Amino acid sequence: MWLYLARGYWIHHFVKDPFKRKYKFSRLANWIAKVVCKYFQIRVTVVNPPPSGTPGLVIGNHLGFIDILASCSIRPMLFVTSVEMRQTPFLGLLTEMGGCIYVERRSRLGIQQELEQIIQSLKDGFNVCLYPEATSHNGEHVLPFKRTLITSAAHAGVPILPYVFNFKSVEGEEFTFKNRDSVCWYGDIPFTTAFFKALSLRHVDVEVKFLEPFHSTVEMSRAEVAHKLHQMISEHFQPVK
Repeated sequence: MWLYLARGYWIHHFVKDPFKRKYKFSRLANWIAKVVCKYFQIRVTVVNPPPSGTPGLVIGNHLGFIDILASCSIRPMLFVTSVEMRQTPFLGLLTEMGGCIYVERRSRLGIQQELEQIIQSLKDGFNVCLYPEATSHNGEHVLPFKRTLITSAAHAGVPILPYVFNFKSVEGEEFTFKNRDSVCWYGDIPFTTAFFKALSLRHVDVEVKFLEPFHSTVEMSRAEVAHKLHQMISEHFQPVK
């Protein structure tokens, strides 16, 4: 962690070019995610990974910290998260050094500017990861998707790369109500409680399964695109038992 913070601090203060800064931050986050997954025995199986070198809007279901680490370990990406996350002590620092793009989910006044940030990052050749549920959930079902930011892929002329994240085993057992609160962050569970519960596990097996790329256009209805993607991911999601 100290290496991550030291490297991130150096990039923040000495790399002035915005593109180079995002490039280095995304690779720093990819490196630390791989280290954390290995050290904490988060065993990630990737199914149907998209070809490298092709930028796209990566979207998936969101249950907590572990799916972020798993997806971040696959390849360098810029993650879209909330301004609230940026304002959270320590976690805000970590997300900034990971090259996150921040959006204000509590107000839609700046949505166009936030959308432009994502579009420009996609045009610059970055993979951008978006959780369209806009929050993590309890593992029972995939929450409805927010629509607006998904349109960034069509405006940037890149495909949407949907994936489904599933827990295959937690401490050698099935993903059930018994162990759910050790791997999911939802409701009123405090950040520190969820974080330390997740990282205190001996081992977790997860799967990140990429589905068929989805090519949207600016003429398509936002509701239609969001519904189709939600349906694709829900069909492959394995809920808590």
